[in-house]
Amino acid sequence: MLLAASYIMGAEVFFRMTKAFVLYESGKYAVILFLLLGMFYQGFKRKSMIYVIYLLLLIPGIYISYLDFSFGDKYRQMILFNLSGPLCLGIAAIYCYERTVYFKDFLKYLNYIVYPLIAMTVYVFFYNIDVQSVITGTASTSATSGGYGPNQVATMLGLGMFILYSRFLIPYQNKLLHFVMMFFLVAISYRAIITFSRGGVFVAVAMIGIFTLVYFLYASAKAKFRFSYKFIAILGAVFAIWSYAILTTDGLITNRYTNKDSLGREKADVTTGRARLLDADLEAFAESPIFGVGVGQIKGYYAETLDTTIPTHNEISRMLAEHGLLGIFALLILGITPLVSKFRGRKNIFFFPFILFWLLTILHSSMRIAAPAFIYGLCLLNLRYEKENSRLHRE
Repeated sequence: MLLAASYIMGAEVFFRMTKAFVLYESGKYAVILFLLLGMFYQGFKRKSMIYVIYLLLLIPGIYISYLDFSFGDKYRQMILFNLSGPLCLGIAAIYCYERTVYFKDFLKYLNYIVYPLIAMTVYVFFYNIDVQSVITGTASTSATSGGYGPNQVATMLGLGMFILYSRFLIPYQNKLLHFVMMFFLVAISYRAIITFSRGGVFVAVAMIGIFTLVYFLYASAKAKFRFSYKFIAILGAVFAIWSYAILTTDGLITNRYTNKDSLGREKADVTTGRARLLDADLEAFAESPIFGVGVGQIKGYYAETLDTTIPTHNEISRMLAEHGLLGIFALLILGITPLVSKFRGRKNIFFFPFILFWLLTILHSSMRIAAPAFIYGLCLLNLRYEKENSRLHRE
């Protein structure tokens, strides 16, 4: 079931981009369905019930929202839209918590995430071949993101960057396949950069950095020696990709990443308005510290206090505003439980980059897609690196 869920998660933004989904949240619903089927047929750890408590802590916010909601609006859709991400995370965590899988199977899960991302990259290339003709400023743009939201596209392409980088250090056995995948690593990295959405790229760079450190610490002496040659190739590729991005955007990409406008002037707000939303979330929490303002009600709070209906980008501050003290307890469960599992000796070389992806992504892009929820679940897996014995292989 993890293979199916991995593929759907990797394809979610691509399917939204091409309007292949019947429902906007179909990706999250499909991931939830596959993992529920996995729990039904394969079971789950009793210790994972801590995440049931996490889900229960979200219920009072639904009732608070029910009390304040105008029934002329679509109440059910609003609740599902705002809680589909947390629900997906809870189900993924319950299914994956301390579940043991073989490392080679785990790599298959990563492959199934990458395949649709490669398809999306090809689509984005053909959607807009002449980048220079559509770049007019330094704001993130859907023109270079396949006509879809650059934030979500950059997030998924950034995840693809990291996964393929990890396979650069842990190479494919087939050399031709390895060469093809490294070509797509370069292509995905370039397209992620020119979305002009910095969050997904910064998260990918942070994941790459921490994974490189973990890999170097645990690698053999022979692997460390080989890494010195690979590091030179990495620096060369980074220089080439960035230089080409500068060339195709007439240097505007440099202004974007140095927080300048198209004329080279320093922008006053590096957060592009997110700081105002964060302040509003904290004010809402101060006004309703116990149960919060209710699920989905923070958008109305923005309309009253900030005169804007822009959705929140920070899942942590949203949890505080909409769920109050119960939201804090829910966040503590999400933050402490994986660390406790890790320090008990659970082996997962991807634990730290994946938990970092979840945390940084919900800080800049909330949980609008299934990726942070599902990746959080994957970091809870226990990986078995030794080979299967012959009896199990025959079975």
